[in-house]
Amino acid sequence: MCHKIKSYYIHTFGCQSNKADSERIAGDYQARGFVEADDWRECDELVINTCAVRQRAEDRARGFLHNVGLYFEEQQKPRPKIILTGCMIHHGDRKLQEMMPAVDEVLPIGEVGFNQTAIRKDKKHAFIPISTGCNSFCTFCIVPYSRGREKSRSMNEILDEVALLIDQGYEEITLLGMNVNSWGLEKLGIGFRKLMMSHQEFTREDLPDNQSQYLRPKKTPPFVKLLQAISKFDQIKVIRFMTSNPWDFHDELIAEIGLNKKIDRYVHLPVQSGSNSVLYRMNRGYKREDYLRVVQKLRAADPKIVIGTDIIVGFPGETEAEFEETVSLAKEVDWQIAFVAIYSPRPGTASDRIYEDDVPHHEKRRRWQILEDLINQKHLSHRPVVV
Repeated sequence: MCHKIKSYYIHTFGCQSNKADSERIAGDYQARGFVEADDWRECDELVINTCAVRQRAEDRARGFLHNVGLYFEEQQKPRPKIILTGCMIHHGDRKLQEMMPAVDEVLPIGEVGFNQTAIRKDKKHAFIPISTGCNSFCTFCIVPYSRGREKSRSMNEILDEVALLIDQGYEEITLLGMNVNSWGLEKLGIGFRKLMMSHQEFTREDLPDNQSQYLRPKKTPPFVKLLQAISKFDQIKVIRFMTSNPWDFHDELIAEIGLNKKIDRYVHLPVQSGSNSVLYRMNRGYKREDYLRVVQKLRAADPKIVIGTDIIVGFPGETEAEFEETVSLAKEVDWQIAFVAIYSPRPGTASDRIYEDDVPHHEKRRRWQILEDLINQKHLSHRPVVV
């Protein structure tokens, strides 16, 4: 009897971590004898890897699924099995079923393991997740709920993957983590999670600093040791990493970047706001002055370092004066690239529970345009390459 070989297709939304997860999902499928379809219209199983950082990202995933349904209905063809994964699973099975009834199965992103070799289409550059989840409970962020507690992979496991990539001819790698510099320092963060997931009322003052969810490094931070170990592989020419939080950008890391020219000269360092009062409401764990000190130290370590950032405009309560503090910081730092986002409340996060989304959308849009012109349009002709 001839058995038809089943096919899969993965449609990915969102960040580099989602792309890396999709590569590992592909590895799992191929280990089970599936082949990749060239088009979602021709597959047996369709995986939609979602992003939930902003409402627009969720809307794109729902819109794609709607189009999938329309196509198979119009063609009068049986649709593929639809599997949902990624950050939208934070809604829970019941809510997802209401929002996206066509979904047949929900795959928790934490179950996307490392037991199979990732299938990478780029044959020169590879993403390597070094940790999963996050313990930094920034009030606006859904990641700790969608991806769970932070968990670092072991040094040996990461180095084994680097060695395998070298055998396959790779020369460039990007280390990935929601808070990549804290690799090897995470705590369980249980107390914070219980507070956030409970139904009790709380205020910003009840939230612990996100640094308290991590151990303090003793001497050389583990992440610096990891960079040094990877750098010993002669075949690896370029090492990148993202994303960093300013409060764990240790002096030892800055010194390593300055000395180790294998580390890419582009540093992505999200600031989110230039206002200390907004940063406090965000629970970012640092002040404007702290961020500037890191920038100054980086540029002192190597003047060729290029710095990019993430910024949120229209965070709850953001006044015109607070926004202007972000504008002034942009002028002072002179970022080469900025991923500017318009704030949208994420259900279940602290900001959604304790703040009113009180900045009108037209005002958020105006502020977005100001920063887009000031940073990205200004440097359009010589923006850094961000993988």
